[in-house]
Amino acid sequence: VQLQASGGGLVQTGDSLRLSCAASGRTFSSYNVGWFRQAPGKEREFVGSVIWSGRNTYYADSVKGRFTISRDNAKNTVNLQMNSLNPEDTAVYYCAAGGDYPSTRRHEYPYWGQGTLVTVSS
Repeated sequence: VQLQASGGGLVQTGDSLRLSCAASGRTFSSYNVGWFRQAPGKEREFVGSVIWSGRNTYYADSVKGRFTISRDNAKNTVNLQMNSLNPEDTAVYYCAAGGDYPSTRRHEYPYWGQGTLVTVSS
């Protein structure tokens, strides 16, 4: 499966942004999907994940209550809705597929998109 993340950009503190992860491949609907982010000079960290059916989601404490993951298997897309953004959310965001839900560790995901940059100004 091939993944492509999009939707990043420059926003201000308190703004919202929606990222999308588009996938190719007929088996995408059977994969759990995770979102990760990597800030400059930092390790790539888990943001959240959604189970293959879309019924369950799991989030890192740092984004819980502000970020929401949803998926549309008919369209082979997974979205990351980000609200109340702050400068600490500045990072390149990646979507990844595979792993056993909730799969918080990046090595558990065999498939990765190229990343999209989100910059939040203060």
